[in-house]
Amino acid sequence: MIIVQGNIPLRSEARDKAIELARKMVIATRSERGCISYDFYLGLSDPNTLMVFQEWESIEALMEHLQTSHMEDFLRELPDVVSGEITTKRFAVHKMEEEEPAEPIPAPEPIIH
Repeated sequence: MIIVQGNIPLRSEARDKAIELARKMVIATRSERGCISYDFYLGLSDPNTLMVFQEWESIEALMEHLQTSHMEDFLRELPDVVSGEITTKRFAVHKMEEEEPAEPIPAPEPIIH
């Protein structure tokens, strides 16, 4: 699974437009092959920061998403609402299989000198 997390600083006067762009992206993206989740959130400490959180089945699914017409439209309109540097991070996540609990390792006997 691939997780993408990003922060988009918004111009305060363009906040409503940014929210509408985000809504369009969510609607268009959630039906894509390989999309597990895709959403935007407004920052509680800074309401002019839009955060994106995405989960994808594979890197291939994410790469296909980046080539869609709705992503092209989003990227074309994004400069009109952004006030600074956009940051994104991508993480590859591997599910850990449930394992039997490990036997506790006994503490060594103290050495007394």
